[in-house]
Amino acid sequence: MTVDDTGSGAGADGRVDPPDNPGDPTGNPGEDPLALRLEGLILGAERRYTPFQAARSAGVSMELASRFWRAMGFADIGQAKALTEADVLALRRLAGLVEAGLLSEAMAVQVARSTGQTTARLAEWQIDSFLEGLTEPPEPGMTRTEVTYPLIELLLPELEEFLVYVWRRQLAAATGRVVQAADDEEMVDRRLAVGFADLVGFTRLTRRMEEEELGELVEAFETTAADLVAAHGGRLIKTLGDEVLYAADDAGIAAEIALRLIETMANDETMPELRVGIAFGTVTTRMGDVFGTTVNLASRLTSIAPRDAVLVDSAFAEELIRSGESPASEAEAAEAAAAAEKEGEEPPTYRFGLQPMWQRPVRGLGVVEPWLLTRRPGTA
Repeated sequence: MTVDDTGSGAGADGRVDPPDNPGDPTGNPGEDPLALRLEGLILGAERRYTPFQAARSAGVSMELASRFWRAMGFADIGQAKALTEADVLALRRLAGLVEAGLLSEAMAVQVARSTGQTTARLAEWQIDSFLEGLTEPPEPGMTRTEVTYPLIELLLPELEEFLVYVWRRQLAAATGRVVQAADDEEMVDRRLAVGFADLVGFTRLTRRMEEEELGELVEAFETTAADLVAAHGGRLIKTLGDEVLYAADDAGIAAEIALRLIETMANDETMPELRVGIAFGTVTTRMGDVFGTTVNLASRLTSIAPRDAVLVDSAFAEELIRSGESPASEAEAAEAAAAAEKEGEEPPTYRFGLQPMWQRPVRGLGVVEPWLLTRRPGTA
């Protein structure tokens, strides 16, 4: 719902020329009546304003209003009368945060963009995978129109409450991570373990499988990966169909997630083989995503990892060794066990094993020394 910055269609006194079809508030004579009814139900208000009028009512310049709407991902509606009181209130709130000095204008636009992109994907997912199936007429002779409106009417308040609950939970967790950062610089540029998990041969699969089968495979992969990442304390950054990107504050957590992913997929005959690459280092976080050399290195390691295996960089290996999660070598593990036995003590327990691989050049990153990550026997 981005708009025309010039406020075309509005006179100097703010009055707007009537639409081509006076009976249709959008000026689009072909708009579906059910779609309009559903919009009114979901938005909880009727269309009253053109973009120019909404900006003026909110006390916001047309230029700033346009920036906010574009950031939220709204389509261009010109100067059609399609906005509601809620749109005016949203503009007032964002502009008020800027005026109060709580956010800079750039930060307010970023808030609008992150919220718009995240909720757009959520809405598309709910319609494609959830509401579309539920609104299929349950009995012959019923139309989708007869089913959709009352169903949305029942679901809307429940889904809204659930969305706010999950958002508050996620916000609390993210805030907790930030306040525990060592300094202000670490709040943005943090040391994290970043992992990519990639389905092997996915391109070939797309040529052999039907679209529905392929969609089911991708959904199963993403669901399994998301559940495993969350259950073991990581954060799913994004999914890319045949690939997932996750992060963890702790190298041991990232290693456990990677090996669980490999083990779980290997036990599912319907799934292709998997490979995982992990790197540890400074990462820049923006709008829920991660950037930087560490992320690029994790991606490159994934591309060269053997099937059903995990490759990690030397910094990640050092972090596992430093934290006592892995011995530097099997010889060191044997020496530590022998020394403990001699002293009558329990030998150290290591969850993971590390095997150095051949150094190799990686495009754009120079020569890297990958390590093969394994689970030590009896630690699953």
